Amino acid sequence: MATRYRFTVEAFEKAFQGVPRVELLKGEVYQMSPTGPRHFVTVVRLDKRLQEALGERALVAVQSPLRLSQDSEPEPDLMVLKPPLERYAERLPTPEDVLLLVEVADTSLEHDREVKLPLYAEAGIPEVWLVNLKENLLEVHRHPREGRYREILLLSPEEAARPLAFPEVEVAWG
Repeated sequence: MATRYRFTVEAFEKAFQGVPRVELLKGEVYQMSPTGPRHFVTVVRLDKRLQEALGERALVAVQSPLRLSQDSEPEPDLMVLKPPLERYAERLPTPEDVLLLVEVADTSLEHDREVKLPLYAEAGIPEVWLVNLKENLLEVHRHPREGRYREILLLSPEEAARPLAFPEVEVAWG
């Protein structure tokens, strides 16, 4: 009989230091799917658009770790964080720092919806954009409560998104 080992964030960081493309979710280590061209281009495009739209009002982190809880440390594709950058000199971002989180999903769509979104909602991340490459839609998940997002908007590529934290800002995502 096999024994399953669950990691804390501290044990995960020690055991998997330098190992690329792994995440800790509820104590379990997941190897992330390889990045394909559409995923790569979408992340780079959204990073650039968010940086231009938000300027100095926020920080945009690309594929960086988020200390979600004692047993979860995902690496979302993009995080819009509270500034200044120096606040992260001695620690990783936590849910209280996140203004918007973005996951780009193709082969990972079901995993992102069923595993990651509930974790983000439980942690109180106010807004998550799930770029659904399979259907070419932006799923905007807002207002977390009891491990679920209470509002879900579906946007087509022609429709710009407005982050909750910056309602005056329009971001073309498609």
